[in-house]
Amino acid sequence: MSHIRKSFDRRDFLRATAGTTVALAAASVTGAAATSAAASSSLSIPKDRIGIQLYSVRDKVSSLGFAVVLAELARIGYQEIEFAGYTQSTSILGRQITLREIRTLLDDNGLRAVGSHVGIGNLRNNLQGELDAAELLGMPHLGTANAPSDTNTVAAYRAAADEFNVWGAAATARGLKLYQHNHSGEFAFATDQPSVRLYDVFLKNTDPRHVYLELDIYWAYVGQYRWPGFDPAAYVRNQPYRYPLFHMKDGDANAASGNGYDIVEFGAGDLPYEKFIRDIGPRASHIGIWEQDTAPNTQPNPPGSLGAADRSFTAIKGLLD
Repeated sequence: MSHIRKSFDRRDFLRATAGTTVALAAASVTGAAATSAAASSSLSIPKDRIGIQLYSVRDKVSSLGFAVVLAELARIGYQEIEFAGYTQSTSILGRQITLREIRTLLDDNGLRAVGSHVGIGNLRNNLQGELDAAELLGMPHLGTANAPSDTNTVAAYRAAADEFNVWGAAATARGLKLYQHNHSGEFAFATDQPSVRLYDVFLKNTDPRHVYLELDIYWAYVGQYRWPGFDPAAYVRNQPYRYPLFHMKDGDANAASGNGYDIVEFGAGDLPYEKFIRDIGPRASHIGIWEQDTAPNTQPNPPGSLGAADRSFTAIKGLLD
């Protein structure tokens, strides 16, 4: 039982250090909150279901464990958890944590599992096992952050769509939704048909009854910068019910970067989130999930990535209020 006491000591420390960041974050989003208040009643991203992709705090999950991290995220105000693996350091419990134990921690902290990123190889080789895990954790979605194909041709993306249709039908049969999360490369043009955008091939050839999308808003704008000619919001506006999840990742414009933007804490960048939210329209509900790939590099540490999670939650809440 000694590890339980140790976890609570760490949590108390993290609460104390993370709490000091809230006032600064609140001040930084006051202007954004005031601007968006008039439109808040029609926003399609609910402010009471803000989620987090655990990849953002992967260093803390690994070193401190799910018990400490989930308790701290619940204290901050997150409601939805998107997984990026189900493991932590074996030194915490003297063994690996189980899925059932993770589910208990979610329930004890009033959190919901909204989805999980698994490798495309897992979907290909262990689909039913991944669906079993999703059901045990109580999540309604199961997804992958892999590009549909590593070959940027129309034929390869059509073949990938066929695979996703099979996996998606299996997920639907279990009462779940299969989704694909984009990076920027999906918005490139096909090497064999340079006028055709790969993302459009995947969207057109996947069955909307069985295959869904998680739009990473940051990477979509990077795609727009690298391969102009599309509006990220238009994809959602045209097929709103295919996008149950968003990654709300912020970026700061940087002309010296090949991506056009650098990943930053939410609220510290200049991606046009207010315009994006207005332009997607109110026809469906999309769960907003914060992700910051670079959060584990946040200083000072502690609180590190949990400090970034705290400040970013405050900024997202301010945007949606």
